[in-house]
Amino acid sequence: MYLGLDLGTSGVKALLMDDSQAVVGSGHGSLDVSRPHPGWSEQDPSHWIQACEAAIAELKASHPKELAAVKGIGLSGQMHGATLLDASDKVLRPCILWNDTRSHAEAAVLDADPRFRKLTGNIVFPGFTAPKLAWVRNNEPKVFAAVAKVLLPKDFLRLWLAGEHISEMSDSAGTSWLDVGERRWSPELLAATGLDEKHMPSLVEGTARAGGLRAALAAKWGMSAGIPIAGGAGDNAASACGMGTVGAGHAFVSLGTSGVLFAANASYLPNPASAVHTFCHALPDTWHQMGVILSATDSLNWLSEITGRSAGELTGELGDTLRAPTGVTFLPYLSGERTPHNDSSIRGSFTGLAHQSSRAVLTQAVLEGVAFAFRDSLEALRTAGTTLTRVTAIGGGSRSRYWLKAIATALQVPVDIPADGDFGAAFGAARLGLIAATGADPLAVCTAPATDATVEPDAGLGGAFADAYQRYRALYPAIRAVTA
Repeated sequence: MYLGLDLGTSGVKALLMDDSQAVVGSGHGSLDVSRPHPGWSEQDPSHWIQACEAAIAELKASHPKELAAVKGIGLSGQMHGATLLDASDKVLRPCILWNDTRSHAEAAVLDADPRFRKLTGNIVFPGFTAPKLAWVRNNEPKVFAAVAKVLLPKDFLRLWLAGEHISEMSDSAGTSWLDVGERRWSPELLAATGLDEKHMPSLVEGTARAGGLRAALAAKWGMSAGIPIAGGAGDNAASACGMGTVGAGHAFVSLGTSGVLFAANASYLPNPASAVHTFCHALPDTWHQMGVILSATDSLNWLSEITGRSAGELTGELGDTLRAPTGVTFLPYLSGERTPHNDSSIRGSFTGLAHQSSRAVLTQAVLEGVAFAFRDSLEALRTAGTTLTRVTAIGGGSRSRYWLKAIATALQVPVDIPADGDFGAAFGAARLGLIAATGADPLAVCTAPATDATVEPDAGLGGAFADAYQRYRALYPAIRAVTA
């Protein structure tokens, strides 16, 4: 048995997988996000431990024998979070999360230093970790002076599980401190934020052993002490391991809270001007690129709250037959946007509203707006040298066949739907746990699931969607001009 732990924004998932990679069971612990000020997004790291304990307790109650048979553990987690510890490993302040935009001014200052794009291959986005530390230094100097270690969220869980400060390449690539091509911390970039390598965890590959389970926790859960814990991965790279998106040319589109268009690469292909993220993959000597939109299913959830109808009810009103765009356009910038605009202050909008703009029309516009945001990411990937011929859909939003038809038609590429199963970040983490424990070939383990169905672009609506995308593209500079 192998255990995958995925620390997300809304909860922790614990997944058990057997030697044949069949999912045996799972448990869950819930999390909330604190937003004390506009643009802020924080969590108390102690709540991650509570949620992890709840998830594992659920597994222990339902599958005690299988949990006792675990031979390897893998970790996945939300990226970019700044978890600040003092010399006694005491948490100094709430973790500043990936979707927190308070450090936009600090990010701009760091991004203006040419060393950052040169060494990291990426724009310094406000959501990344380094500008958050710059913000803490500028606004909470006593906290900054006490910082002894900076950990990413999943690596704080590792500290609790194994008692060690260790991270891995895929997650660390999202800090703006990693030399992504060389896969090591950059002393130059750390110094630019008043830090050095002693503030950082040691680094391993995601498939390598990175600590062992502490005896006290092992006894509590009925497991064996010292079980290997894999380096693991940031959530998107872990999902890629779960989906088998590890070879060059393989790609997925993730419809989660945020949206990701993810492409695996066999070499390092940075192009920061395109606002594409270029990160290390979880497997040794591999990299990946991704376009990121900050509000994917979050956009539909927002409309759900406004209308008092569930997301399922809203998409159900549209049926399964793709409709031509109506002229109502939605910009899904509820929390700002990363790819391709790198704009933390831009906000969403509806345009083209009329008396006949019904709830269904608004829902259609939201789904199309997210689809067009993915088209923006596809164009940015092309600029960065990556061409995609098809993608696989994952995430909660992929349950909407209508939404997948809109995405396929907006991107003009087929969208594959995997066979029923759990192939997400927790499953990818479990796979990494298997590799770390057994030394198995990563490519032999991280295979793709069978395809249950393929959604083809709607040829009859291709022109209408192309025209609607051009309207969508024209709106960002117009909205920016009146809100700057």
